[in-house]
Amino acid sequence: MPTTLSLWPEEYLPEKSKSNILQTLAMKILPVLVLLASSFGIAQNTPYWQQHVDYTMVVDMNVENFQYTGTQKLVYTNNSPDELTRVYYHLYFNAFQPGSEMDIRLQNIADPDGRMTKEDKSSRIADLTESEIGYLHPTSLKQDGVNVTYTEEGTVLVVDLAKPLASGAKTTFDMEFKGQVPVQIRRSGRNNKDGVALSMSQWYPKLAEYDFEGWHAHPYIAREFHGVWGDFDVKLTIDKDYIVGGTGYLQNPQEIGHGYETVGSKVKKPKGKTLTWHFKAPMVHDFMWAADPEYVHDTLQMENGPTLHFLYKNDPKFAETWKAVQPLTEKAMNFFNKNIGEYPYQQYSVIQGGDGGMEYAMATLITGGDKPGSVIGTMIHELAHSWFQHVLATNEAKHEWMDEGFTSFISALCSNEIREQNKDNPFENSYNSYYYLVNSGKEQPQTTHADRYDSNTPYGISAYSKGALFLSQLGYVIGQDKLMETIAKYYDDFKFKHPVPNDVKRTAEKVSGMELDWYLTDWTQTTNTIDYGIKTVNAAGDKTKITLERIGLMPMPIDVLVVYEDGTQETFYAPLRMMRGEKDNPYPNLKRTVLDDWPWTNPSYGFQIDRPIEDIKGIMIDPSQLMADVNQENNTWQPKEMPKD
Repeated sequence: MPTTLSLWPEEYLPEKSKSNILQTLAMKILPVLVLLASSFGIAQNTPYWQQHVDYTMVVDMNVENFQYTGTQKLVYTNNSPDELTRVYYHLYFNAFQPGSEMDIRLQNIADPDGRMTKEDKSSRIADLTESEIGYLHPTSLKQDGVNVTYTEEGTVLVVDLAKPLASGAKTTFDMEFKGQVPVQIRRSGRNNKDGVALSMSQWYPKLAEYDFEGWHAHPYIAREFHGVWGDFDVKLTIDKDYIVGGTGYLQNPQEIGHGYETVGSKVKKPKGKTLTWHFKAPMVHDFMWAADPEYVHDTLQMENGPTLHFLYKNDPKFAETWKAVQPLTEKAMNFFNKNIGEYPYQQYSVIQGGDGGMEYAMATLITGGDKPGSVIGTMIHELAHSWFQHVLATNEAKHEWMDEGFTSFISALCSNEIREQNKDNPFENSYNSYYYLVNSGKEQPQTTHADRYDSNTPYGISAYSKGALFLSQLGYVIGQDKLMETIAKYYDDFKFKHPVPNDVKRTAEKVSGMELDWYLTDWTQTTNTIDYGIKTVNAAGDKTKITLERIGLMPMPIDVLVVYEDGTQETFYAPLRMMRGEKDNPYPNLKRTVLDDWPWTNPSYGFQIDRPIEDIKGIMIDPSQLMADVNQENNTWQPKEMPKD
């Protein structure tokens, strides 16, 4: 996609005339469509394609009973090479009902999410009353004006088309729907523990994604999401006292006020008890909003970046936290812009709500807390998701480690810098979590569908910690400079698309010149572990012979640091033969000797040092500690002390 996408919000600003809007859209969308139709292969032999959907929604929210009604006009463009006879929608709020798939899973998993259970670990969903449950039901649905047959199956709506949708064709779905906001249990809901009235995520009928693998209409059982790229036009009518924040650009700020109006201007609110908030959001794959009558709304205009919005409860116990988070949000935004690529939208909102933290397009929901450190850390993580998920939109049900892991990696680097934590290894917690998982015997391959992990713990560690290690360890393999270059190129090549694991690998290969299929395969598709050791160190006349051994099944290139009694140091580097390449010296101040390649089949590998064994003070495999070696006790060698007389 062209980098000029960051300019798109201009046509959504309310002072633009309609004619200018249409002209600007035409000029900017046409090149995008041409690019989308070009041959940009992603893990397949056919040219890359992706579906497109445009939502126009009008919603009325009743804040007395937390029920709402709406209309949705959905224009669906079938860019696939296939004729479609059926489509699916997600109806996420139906998960918050006794007996739902989410409820049953919660009752049967070994380690249920504490946010979703009571003190005795029983399901909170199971006890919801009729007025507390969530639901989302279509009341009518037409395709191009013709009624269609549809069936609700839990959180999925199955729709048989009135007329097949040909490849390259468009169709329009008109839906009327009704919903009820559940008591806050997970992500969405009303009246959460911070007292926020409405956290509205996964609240609308959302078309499921269809891609080169087919439909992805998975049921909602508390994992994350996959969505279709498109433009949103949303009108929300709600009680006039409520302040709203979320995805998109507010089109009528001079009618709304509440801190959105031009500074120093007068607000002309319409008469009546309600206000209609009008938002537009270009090229996103989700739409979230939150509302509360007691929100404080602060803004921060970045010098070279978007307008930052902060909405939080007007409560003294939250004030310090939410003032402290604001300048650090700007610093985090600048860090990610520099190290990944430019944030493409002109606003971002940090909103108190939800349960913990959750990312959405142009916004996040974060619980308040009276400890700034916790909220700041969550903000950094959720903001990083604006790159790894809301611009690089992976299928989180199948490749959750690509968004959670990559976000954990870059947010650890960001936190280390902007919070001045000065950690030698900012990923230490991720490594320790991974080692815990390996030793637990409960690890499953990262190719496991997110819903099919045996329990929550291996899912969480695999997604967040092992996912972060994919990048930090990749830096060990190809070099830290090549890693950061890979991240920037990956973002530039795949923004506003749906990248898959092979895309990350191929980007790293292009940047580094190495072959890395072995790395992607072993790390993500198996539970093979890395374990290298120093087997023997023996005198060989006035030289020293070192023998290394590979104990684990996953191969790696090996760095060896040798420290001498005179205080000097040098490194030896054994490239993995099937890498077909070598990384640059990661320690340019030290002498490095590049050894012969190590074929992965060989369980042992020997090399010689041109100094006597008496000169050696110690030897260490991987001084960077970035290789996830599961047994580091055999990674070092020191000469034994001779017994004294």
